Amino acid sequence: MNSLLHEDKGRLYKIAFLLAIFTILYNIIEGLVSIYFGYQDESFTLFGFGVDSFIEAISGLGIAHMVIRVQRDPTACKDNFERTALRITGIAFYILVAGLVTTGIYNIYIVHKPESTFWGVVISIISIAVMLFLIHQKRKVGKQLNSDAILADAECTRVCVYMSIVLLAASAIYEIVKIPYIDAAGTLALAYFSFREGRECFEKAKNNKHCACHIRT
Repeated sequence: MNSLLHEDKGRLYKIAFLLAIFTILYNIIEGLVSIYFGYQDESFTLFGFGVDSFIEAISGLGIAHMVIRVQRDPTACKDNFERTALRITGIAFYILVAGLVTTGIYNIYIVHKPESTFWGVVISIISIAVMLFLIHQKRKVGKQLNSDAILADAECTRVCVYMSIVLLAASAIYEIVKIPYIDAAGTLALAYFSFREGRECFEKAKNNKHCACHIRT
């Protein structure tokens, strides 16, 4: 049984909300920096990673709203705002997938070589550290609140870690061996994870998984 006092719950929900806001702001900054250096260095893996960060920021709006909803009523189902945010995020991911796949295949065909992938290494390392921190904090708060929704958000953040690892691997390998196809391979790997995230968004929009709501049958 969750024996937290009302004041303690309020403090923990405030932390959860601040973590959601931090995630949004970080993704916006990460997106701007990644797109800038991805364009400058002609690294399409880094550029695509930046676009993904903006989509994650949109998703973060739904998460912030979810925290408020759960705080008000832990038994409430997803509302229209959350479902709409999930659908918009899913559509954005699918559009990104189409762009990444097209770009990846085209770059393989023309044997494209980035000017540099140094910033991809730097940004990916920072991203991995930040995302692991967020996972730890979200899981900590979710467990204390006994909230399946917040714990599920923490697990979803793991996908961001995987995408950062893809960026790190593609960028670091290219910096070492300068094989032109590495950046294109990284772009296609990002497309795979983006497709998974898009599909998951639509699945979440259709059901009430991780909600403690009472559904009439």
